[in-house]
Formats: sequence, C-alpha cells, structure tokens
Amino acid sequence: MRVYGLTGNIGAGKSTVAAMFREAGIPVLDADRISREVTAPGSPAYREIAKEFGPGILGPDGAIDRERLAGIVFSDPSRRALLERITHPAILAAMRESLERLALEGHSAAIVEAALIHESGRKGLLTAVISVRCDPSVQRRRLAVRGGMTREQAEARVAAQMDPEAKARASDYVIDNSGDLDSTRRQVLRLTRLLLA
Repeated sequence: MRVYGLTGNIGAGKSTVAAMFREAGIPVLDADRISREVTAPGSPAYREIAKEFGPGILGPDGAIDRERLAGIVFSDPSRRALLERITHPAILAAMRESLERLALEGHSAAIVEAALIHESGRKGLLTAVISVRCDPSVQRRRLAVRGGMTREQAEARVAAQMDPEAKARASDYVIDNSGDLDSTRRQVLRLTRLLLA
C-alpha cells in the first residue's frame, strides 16, 4: 500500500482537503486524533507529559488541556521539542498499526494527515507528500474567525511552523486552497486519480 503524507500550516485548510480525499475514496489517518488517543489519561505518554509539564496542564477531568499545553510549547521551542520526543514514538507506533489494518482491508493507498511531516523528518517514510497552502491573507482571515485563539496565540503558532512556501517546495504535490471549495475539490479529485493510478 502506498502511503502519502498530507501537510500544511495552521489555517491553510488541511482538514478540509483531508475530508475531500476521504470523500474521493482514499482513507485518511489524522495524526492529531491519534495524538489525542495516545495521550489519553492512564497512557504512558500521558504520565510522562504530566510529569514533565506539571499538573497545570491538566483540565478538571484529569485529561491534558491541549490549549494550555499548546500555550507552553508554541512559545518555547525547547518545550515543544520535549513534547515531540514524548509523543512522536507513540503516535508513529499507533499509525503503523492503523496503516497495517488498512492494507489488510485491501486499500491500495492511504493518507496520513500531519502538520509536521517535514519538520519531524518523517518525509522519508512516505511515498510522497502533499502540501496544502493558501495565501497568507487568507490564512490570517481564517485564523481570525477560528474561535478560542487570540491574535498573539495565532501569530505564535504561525511563527512556530515551517515557512509555508518552503513546505510547498519540499513537497511532491501542492494543493492551493486560496480560492473557493470547488477549486480545491477539483485539485483534490485530479490528484486522487493520479494517486490511485
């Protein structure tokens, strides 16, 4: 089974494109969802994160408050690197297991949706990488309407990520999500035919 990476910076529309690939018939694994699963209360990664970052990152229910943790790691690269050292091996193991299951089900291709494919050095594990990009003005507008994030928090997340044009150049395929959904869907369907050929 061929495994493709789907990446893109915050606000570029990666999740929208992932949904379109699913509709077109290619299964998509969401690294963020897997991350939530492997850091659920009681898991080894959860215990390590709670130990390293302290009880202040836990919500009232005892689960990791992802927004509080994000506030810490997106303002301190060394803390972000520590979090990645804890979570990435567990995420990778869970992802391999899911991909093996999809291969056994007979899928010829699958996509892994993850923001940090290039940054984490995972590109070599994939058949090819697809980058979702959009104009910076569109990205800022999307982040402004996305709830729960101050302008400073949004700017910190944008600054913490790889330059979107460098990410696009480092990828094998690029989907430009600056226009309307129909334009994006046409690009996805065109690429789907190529990936499944």
